[in-house]
Amino acid sequence: MMPDIQEIQRAARLLEQGKLVAFPTETVYGLGADASNPQAVAAIFTAKGRPSNHPIIVHVAHNADLTRWASHIPEEAHLLINAFWPGPLTLILPRADSVPAAVAGGQNSIGLRCPAHPMARALLAEFRHGQGGIAAPSANRFGHVSPTTAQHVLDEFGYTTDSLIACVLDGGQSDVGIESTIVDLTRLDTVGPVVLRPGQISVTQLAQCLGRMPGLPTSSDVAAPRVSGSLEAHYAPKTPLVLIDTAELVPLLQRLDSAGVTYGLMQYSSLYSSLASEQQHAVANEQLPDDAYAYAHRLYASLRILDTQNTALIVIERPPTGDEWQGVNDRLRRAAFDSSDIVERLLKR
Repeated sequence: MMPDIQEIQRAARLLEQGKLVAFPTETVYGLGADASNPQAVAAIFTAKGRPSNHPIIVHVAHNADLTRWASHIPEEAHLLINAFWPGPLTLILPRADSVPAAVAGGQNSIGLRCPAHPMARALLAEFRHGQGGIAAPSANRFGHVSPTTAQHVLDEFGYTTDSLIACVLDGGQSDVGIESTIVDLTRLDTVGPVVLRPGQISVTQLAQCLGRMPGLPTSSDVAAPRVSGSLEAHYAPKTPLVLIDTAELVPLLQRLDSAGVTYGLMQYSSLYSSLASEQQHAVANEQLPDDAYAYAHRLYASLRILDTQNTALIVIERPPTGDEWQGVNDRLRRAAFDSSDIVERLLKR
């Protein structure tokens, strides 16, 4: 969906006035504010109910001067920028002294990304003559399922005239569907580049670009910068969610059906394409593709559909493993984090 220039100009002026604007990116919809305005950034935290120490990614235009935001831009950053920007890649770099600490969650690092969505690019080009930065986490309540359409944003924040959001730009459904890959480049001399959040851009693609394999996050890496979406429980629907291996899916659904437990089902395997309709208590069935990128594109929208069905449980067939599935599996693992014993509790009711 191509941007309307008047709509873009209005949104840019609202941002410059310190207002919040929701806008589409190729990953998910963002809740944007002027990254150089601490009061505007604070409004993001208020609207989302986001902890103040949780950093926000700053979105920049392709021709923006990155030294405005980062005190040092290593060669590895230039390699990744040339290969993947505009696109779903966020770089963690040393924060410039002039950048408000609030947008970085009080840290000395800053996350920068250049989005590829045409409406996001037009907005960034218009905002402060293309040299401003738009701080923009996902446009949803903190911890909830990220939005991939403008309607999802409205569902999260409502339609009231006193909403904290001044404008919602509608750019259609986000193409990628999950948040950007995040690569930490602040500790190159000690641990090298580290992938702090997987996304569509895989570890293999990053390695091919950098000439070496980036590290992966570990629980022992206490020195890693905090980044968006890194909490153990995140991206979660209101309905409890469980991940089930393919071989265990049918027995579980049979147990749930026998116990009278209502559930929604998300699956990718064609083997079970008609399974939900045969189960008395399956309220909804979301059949997703077996391609990792197509699956990611539909993931959050499908989770939102299942979350509206008033079931006791959402059952998800665990996706395949592999490099291209890392982003999807990361999001589902975090979404299911607080539901580890929910099946047994429901069966014992």
